[in-house]
Amino acid sequence: MQAWETVGEAQGRQGKLELRRRGGDYLLLLGGRVLMSSREDRSERALAEALCNPLRERRAPRVLFGGLGLGRTLRAALDVLPEEAIVEVAELEPAIVDWCRGPLAEVCGHALTDRRVSVQIENVRVRSAAGPWDAIVLDLSEGPKPAGLKHDALYGPRAVRDWREGLTASGALGVWGENPSPAFERILRRAGFGVEKLRPGRGARRHVVYVARPSGTRQRRLPSAR
Repeated sequence: MQAWETVGEAQGRQGKLELRRRGGDYLLLLGGRVLMSSREDRSERALAEALCNPLRERRAPRVLFGGLGLGRTLRAALDVLPEEAIVEVAELEPAIVDWCRGPLAEVCGHALTDRRVSVQIENVRVRSAAGPWDAIVLDLSEGPKPAGLKHDALYGPRAVRDWREGLTASGALGVWGENPSPAFERILRRAGFGVEKLRPGRGARRHVVYVARPSGTRQRRLPSAR
């Protein structure tokens, strides 16, 4: 079998970032740990579609992405958003942006050349203050931990209140997770969100997608997980 080839390296904020390729497949690693694979994007697509399908007929919806990764979540969102959509991506690692414009351009369907998209090298929680947003999509590393989130900068009570304040009255927060987090579900509900949990795919290693809307917001039927 062909060996993996390293096509990009950079020192990130949390450790060494690597982009590896084997044939047409790519891996994104942090500190030697695989964060994302171009072959496994079922849950990322489910996240994008759950948040953006309801915005198809909305006039110029504003969508904020936290995290770029391999660009697959962004690509899936662009495939369903209207032509007048305004999409901002907040990504902390310049190398990841460069890779999505370079070796990963085909993998992400040239998402960063789409005229609807702008990229900010910025913390997504800070960027959320530039709302209101019709959707905030968090596709970050491992996602919320199962417990111990009280002071978490992204998934703790104060952060969740910030996410809600950054949304329009009918907006939605979408969060990707490696595993379910009962603690995060409780935090969302205490902040006044109604929560839907999706488990795309099959088997014990399915990832989780949380879709949270302010309580009282009319729910639309979400696409079935593939």
